[in-house]
Amino acid sequence: MSETKKTTIVLFSGDYDKAMAAYIIANGAAAYDHEVTIFHTFWGLNALRKDEPIAVKKGFMEKMFGKMMPRGADKMGLSKMNFAGMGPKMIKDVMKKHNAIPLPQLIEMAQEQDIKLVACTMTMDLLGLQEKELLDNIEYAGVAAYLADAEDGNVNLFI
Repeated sequence: MSETKKTTIVLFSGDYDKAMAAYIIANGAAAYDHEVTIFHTFWGLNALRKDEPIAVKKGFMEKMFGKMMPRGADKMGLSKMNFAGMGPKMIKDVMKKHNAIPLPQLIEMAQEQDIKLVACTMTMDLLGLQEKELLDNIEYAGVAAYLADAEDGNVNLFI
């Protein structure tokens, strides 16, 4: 009997293309029967933000972070060639032509495959993000929980 392989990914980047790479790898690993965890921290948390504004009470700095960060996976910029927001539109058009799956649907696919999506609670506190602002059916934990998953990981990535 073979042991279940584990893949863990730290998604630190808030760039659309890097988040796509993380989710493509995660979904591929899950398709190969890996137990997969994506730990979203700092700007990677933007992939888990809901698209619509959520009314929550925040202090001044938390409000400022909320306004500066993209709201949801589909609004994230590119790591290269962002061109004041034109780059993401261009890449999405190219992806559509080639029938590539966009990031929001890759995230849905990950949830369907029972990939563990974890929001870093320490970063949430720092950036003033609250659970109701993030997608449903995700987990919340600190770095110790990620390290416990990664300790047995066959593949550990930082994106």
